[in-house]
Amino acid sequence: MARFADLPTVETSVVVNAPPERIWPLITDVNFPSCFSDEFQGGEWLDAGPALGARFVGRNSNAFIGEWETISTVDVFDPKRSFGYLVGDPTSPGARWRYDIEPLAEGGMRVAMRAEMGPGRSGVTLLIHHNPEMEEQIVSARLGEWRKNMEAVLAGIKASAEGGSC
Repeated sequence: MARFADLPTVETSVVVNAPPERIWPLITDVNFPSCFSDEFQGGEWLDAGPALGARFVGRNSNAFIGEWETISTVDVFDPKRSFGYLVGDPTSPGARWRYDIEPLAEGGMRVAMRAEMGPGRSGVTLLIHHNPEMEEQIVSARLGEWRKNMEAVLAGIKASAEGGSC
């Protein structure tokens, strides 16, 4: 089991039978995940985005944590390949999220989504502060929630890129 200081991560991926041109607009649409996630409620660009350094606000809701908003900053922007952002203070983010698109030899694209906790403050650090003896369980549970929502978002990207809609 991981501790918060270990910068625990979760990653999942899906094969999408569509070109990067169909996938890229979906992963850079900061509101798109709200169609599939039971936690992320929506987002809007604060700056002209998507672009390196652009910021967006995200609204979230969780039965155990409550409702909150975050400001995220794009730190990875490689069109049709990689898109990532830092949640909270860019110098010490509460989390780091990233999508990568890579072609597969057998056809299609592997779309990976990765999230890393810390090192900065977040709702998780607040829970750990109040329940330090449960740190590993808190981190594990949060990673499980992230994975479930990430898998739902990736399934939505796959369906949308292959011809469906949000």
